[in-house]
This record gives sequence, C-alpha cells and structure tokens, in this order.
Amino acid sequence: MKTNFNSIMEDIITNLNNKPKLLLHACCGVCSASVIEKLYPHFDITILYYNPNIYPENEYQKRLNTLKELISKLNMDINLMPVKYEAEEFNKIASGLEAEKEGGSRCSKCYLLRLEKTAKLAAEHGFDYFCTTLSVSPYKNAEKLNKIGDILAKKYQVKYLFSDFKKKDGYKRSNELARSYNLYRQKYCGCKYSLNESLETNL
Repeated sequence: MKTNFNSIMEDIITNLNNKPKLLLHACCGVCSASVIEKLYPHFDITILYYNPNIYPENEYQKRLNTLKELISKLNMDINLMPVKYEAEEFNKIASGLEAEKEGGSRCSKCYLLRLEKTAKLAAEHGFDYFCTTLSVSPYKNAEKLNKIGDILAKKYQVKYLFSDFKKKDGYKRSNELARSYNLYRQKYCGCKYSLNESLETNL
C-alpha cells in the first residue's frame, strides 16, 4: 500500500502553531504556482532555485526569470534564494548514467543532489522545514523524493515537509495558474537527456 504523503502533509499543517520558516526548493515557475498557493497561508516561504541539471544555461536563466515573474504576480511576501548555475555538479552525478531513461537512477541521484543542497542551506540559515515542488509533476516519484527528504532531515537536523503536491489536482492547478499568469512553460524536465528524449518523441 502506497503512503499518502499529501495526507501526512495536511496533518502536519493542521498541527502548526504559527508560520514556520520553510525553504522550498523550486524547479520552475509553473510547478511552483499551485504549491505556493497551497503552502503560503501556513508557512513563511523562501524559495530556493538550485537546479544544476537544467540545460542549457540560458534555459536555467529563463526558468529563474519565470519564477521571479510568478512571485511578482502573486503579490505575496516570498523571498527568493537563487544559486549560480553549477552544471558540473549535475554532470558528476550523471556520469555513467547517460543512457538511463527519465525516472531511473540518474533522476534519483538528481533528486538527492538538489534536496541535499536544500537541506544543508535550510540548516545553515535556521529554517524550520525544507521541501521541494518536484512532486507536483506526474513524472516525478513522490515515494523516492520523500524517502530522500526523510533521510536528509535526520542528517541535517531540520524538518522535512512530507508532500505529494500532484494530489488533489495540484498539477492541473499549476498549469491553470501558469496560463492565467501567461508564464513560460517548458517542454522538457530540464537536463540534456530529458531534452533529447523530448526531441526524439516529437520527431
């Protein structure tokens, strides 16, 4: 039986006594839209934009600019913590896994890379929780993401917000918000391997 991570998150939120500080890793503006809408009433949110997997660099900047645009249009008190483009960090963990299909072990290592950076920064900057928007995508494995988050929470001594943001039409809502705000919507996950898969599929 699969764990209902959305239900766990809702239980956590129900038992909050104030608005804890949350470092929310975000992959792009589109995926962030419904997640921010859901979490903003309950958390003091800082968004971390750390995605060394994204290829090429101008795509990295385009998604960062879209995230800034979304925050501006939401008109909410949200901080943004962008990290410089570090493609070599992704290339290291992807070495030897170039032939993997999307969703395989290369993606799991990519989850770990980005979530560990989030957990580390959350601990260093005194956040109460860390989390990621990644589970809003139907192509991302919430079970793997939450398992990694739980391990890192223990390692860095900062709480992980269990979640599966695709539940209750989260992905659909993000796309609705993206359309209403006229946001740039990318056609591939982010890395050069997913770009190649996308191009091959559309041939």
